[in-house]
Amino acid sequence: MEPFIYAAQAARVVFGSGTLGSLPAEIDALGLGRVLVLATSQQQAEAAALADRIGRRAAGVFAGARMHTPVEVTAEAMRLVERDGIDGLVAVGGGSTIGLSKAIALRTDLPQIVVPTTYAGSEMTSILGQTEGGAKTTLKSLKVLPEVVIYDVDLTLTLPPRLSAVSGINAIAHAVEALYAQERNPIVSLMAAEGIRALSRALPVIVDDPHDRRARSDALYGAWLCGTCLGAVGMALHHKLCHTLGGAFDLPHAETHTAVLPHAVAYNAPAAPDAMRTVADALGAPDAARGLYDLALRLGAPVALRDLGMPEAGIDSAVAAALKSPYWNPRPLDPSALRDLVARAHAGEPPRS
Repeated sequence: MEPFIYAAQAARVVFGSGTLGSLPAEIDALGLGRVLVLATSQQQAEAAALADRIGRRAAGVFAGARMHTPVEVTAEAMRLVERDGIDGLVAVGGGSTIGLSKAIALRTDLPQIVVPTTYAGSEMTSILGQTEGGAKTTLKSLKVLPEVVIYDVDLTLTLPPRLSAVSGINAIAHAVEALYAQERNPIVSLMAAEGIRALSRALPVIVDDPHDRRARSDALYGAWLCGTCLGAVGMALHHKLCHTLGGAFDLPHAETHTAVLPHAVAYNAPAAPDAMRTVADALGAPDAARGLYDLALRLGAPVALRDLGMPEAGIDSAVAAALKSPYWNPRPLDPSALRDLVARAHAGEPPRS
């Protein structure tokens, strides 16, 4: 056994069906009396219903969360936090809402209770990505790690099949990179393999029958594991590319992960053979990169960045940005090979090692 370091992330997790009913008790346990409920504009009705459930503890609703956590949106929410004497946050939704909650917590250290409705996994990490002036940057701080995460399978039953698919592959990306991350360790590797296995088993069932409770439960379980992996170790080339592309071209987050992941895996395959075998085994496929690409096709998920709105003229600038401040990666970054990776992802071609 090789030496390793494992740092557990301290967060309370409540998992099951109907667990949203525990929200008032979780708020009381944290001693909160004026919480702000956060959501996107699309989930404003859900946020309002949640505020009603909380009752007198809810001081208001801010339904302005946006993709990639723009700093100007955070500033708008902060004015509400300061004006209304908010002492805690309740975020309901996916990565956009959770990102806003984290951004507020970074600035205030307010406690957070997160109620995920997608498979993004951000709720289990101390990582925050923020966008300013078209550039997305990330940071790590225990201040942004939520205190409580309530996973309620019932809340995922209405998640559309297409969004379920890309959200699930986004989660798988966290586990894949955890297997070859610089800080990888045996505990995280076990969780990563199980998370990939659970999601790859559940997602095709969900696409065929969105109301299959067993599959929904497996997918949410896998998302929790994959998010935990991302929170415990560092990121590599895949996440760097997705952060660069998302911030520069305002591409949808989960869809971008879905299109890029097979190609980033193919790029790193020669440098991380053990990780690739684990991914392939978890997928039930002979090859990790092709298995991820085929899974996306099976789910009807997008595999081409051009279909998400990225211009072909942006390939070179994206490569330059990824090379400018790279994350650690098991394979050194070669500009020519990296351009080929992005070009293939842009066109939606099969991955090539």
